[in-house]
Amino acid sequence: MSDNAALSALTERMAREGIRRLLVISGEENWCQAQALALRKTLPGDWLWVGATAPAEPGCTPQALQTLLGREFRHAVFDAGQGFDAAAFAALSGTLRAGSWLVLLTPPWQAWQTSPDMDSLRWSDCAEPIPTPHFVEHFMRAVTREGETLHWQQHQAKSYPHFPVRADWQAANGDPLPEQAKILHHLLDMPPGVVAVTAARGRGKSALAGQLISRMTGTAIVTAPAKAATDVLAQFAGERYCFMAPDALLSSTATADWLIVDEAAAIPAPLLHQLVARFPRTLLTTTVQGYEGTGRGFLLKFCARFPNLRRYELQQPARWALGCPLEKIVSEALVFDDETFSHPPQGNIHFSAFESTAWHHNPHLPLAVYQLLSGAHYRTSPLDLRRMMDAPGQHFLHASAAGSVAGAVWLVDEGGLSAELSQAVWAGYRRPRGNLVAQSLAAHGGDPLAATLVGRRVSRIAVHPARQREGIGQQLIVLAHHYSTSCDYLSVSFGYTAELWRFWQRCGFVLVRMGNHREASSGCYTAMALLPISEAGKRLAEREHQHLRRDAEILAQWNDESIPLVPLKETTLNEDDWDELAGFAFAHRPLLTSLGCLSRLLEHSELPLPALRGRIQAKCSDAELCQQLKISGRKALLVVQRAEAAQALNQLDAEREQRLHNRIMQWQFFH
Repeated sequence: MSDNAALSALTERMAREGIRRLLVISGEENWCQAQALALRKTLPGDWLWVGATAPAEPGCTPQALQTLLGREFRHAVFDAGQGFDAAAFAALSGTLRAGSWLVLLTPPWQAWQTSPDMDSLRWSDCAEPIPTPHFVEHFMRAVTREGETLHWQQHQAKSYPHFPVRADWQAANGDPLPEQAKILHHLLDMPPGVVAVTAARGRGKSALAGQLISRMTGTAIVTAPAKAATDVLAQFAGERYCFMAPDALLSSTATADWLIVDEAAAIPAPLLHQLVARFPRTLLTTTVQGYEGTGRGFLLKFCARFPNLRRYELQQPARWALGCPLEKIVSEALVFDDETFSHPPQGNIHFSAFESTAWHHNPHLPLAVYQLLSGAHYRTSPLDLRRMMDAPGQHFLHASAAGSVAGAVWLVDEGGLSAELSQAVWAGYRRPRGNLVAQSLAAHGGDPLAATLVGRRVSRIAVHPARQREGIGQQLIVLAHHYSTSCDYLSVSFGYTAELWRFWQRCGFVLVRMGNHREASSGCYTAMALLPISEAGKRLAEREHQHLRRDAEILAQWNDESIPLVPLKETTLNEDDWDELAGFAFAHRPLLTSLGCLSRLLEHSELPLPALRGRIQAKCSDAELCQQLKISGRKALLVVQRAEAAQALNQLDAEREQRLHNRIMQWQFFH
């Protein structure tokens, strides 16, 4: 039998059995592309091509794939020759119908582990692409172990192994499947309230939502992160389908008996809360697997705010057969299994550390830690898995009980920038990759040399729900402090809630920064805190804490939320204020970063300064100010505001203003 005939026969059998498979094509780029293009001619289908560039239509980049979730395709190509966007790979697999191939193009198999991966630029905080040996080894292991993947390698004959025969599959005929019918029955009789339906991909969540709309007596409005992703839902809802984008819906006066939110976890939580409050009944559907950057965390964090929430889960696949080889391999390769919380760790707790190399010599341990961390956090995604496996400067501590992981903390090295780069960051001239807290200390704080200190940031911390309230989290931080003696401080950045802050305070952290706008994902203001280790770390923490205390009243009024510290009621302009004001007037420090010192400047100045007073004292929006002052736009307004700050400084002390101006102008020439 020829290669084409063997492949066609295998594809027909896959369609009968209701499964999809992975076909890995490894080799030089041109050879891999030629094989994939030949396959398109052999097997009829949609053949969506996902890659940085697509040699054939239809095609899209991995980043654009998000808009296609909710649609279905027959066969697809995923080009990972230059880089592997793991979330896009998983999302693509979820769009494929039964009987489909997902064709994965990779570098030559033996050289893949040492090949630089362009995707690493998104998560490694490195200026150049880096090889990703731990991820590649893990992926290869999953492919080899599964035994149901077809693998073609350049310079080797193609082979078609004998795959086990499966029973024929009955495709859904449009009527609700037993699981769906049961949930539909409850939904159609549901009193006012909120209901969540969660499931892995392909379980028929969108179909269920559409079936509900077509059967209900009342009206419904559908919303989702992207309209294109609601194709399946629209198909089942028929002529009663009515879609509005989340922000358009919020700003409208539209009403209905039901709000249907498809892929709810991908919509910012504050926006979702506002929408839910507007409708008597809401159905939230979301994927519990992690490539939308969510997961069980959606249920733990968002849904927990609704005490009477009803919750259902679809487990039976609707679009392919149970045990589909492609679903199995994607789940294993990207660690989507989240059974972590169903087996509580028993026994005494033991603490120890491990580095990323454990993925090579003891993969079970980091795997269990990742599962715990991803199950406990709202926005964990395959990007985090890639970072944990291969990004430099990652450290891990875990608490285990009888071989099970009961708690873990993930630390990331930060800081250590040169004095020149730290000053350029402070002035707003530079934003190098990574260094979240270290850069923020420089860019938003009072010390231009803050980022020269070496920090270690707590990226994630989690304790198994069955072992919480035992002090394990605090002990992990004590251990992290002990393991970080070469650093100046430990740091943490988190969405501020009183409960979270109590935990960090108990661990000894000092609050050093509070953001001035709510984060889209959490609806909270960002807080940053330091746990000093060295003497330099103690001085930095004290200085930044005092800086925050000076600005606390102004920030609290701006945010309309109190800050958990004792404010310093100082209105004098001190040396730090002069430095920061010069950074705003003559460099690129943002206006909101400079709220405190600008407010104090306005109190000391008798000049009119309409652009500054309008924004800070009258709290006018940029658009209102542009209209009032006849300024062409936000950029032009900022230029005027910086000029007004310079004018006020000059009037207070012309000589000092000139000296600071000259100093800061020199910092911009560092590149």
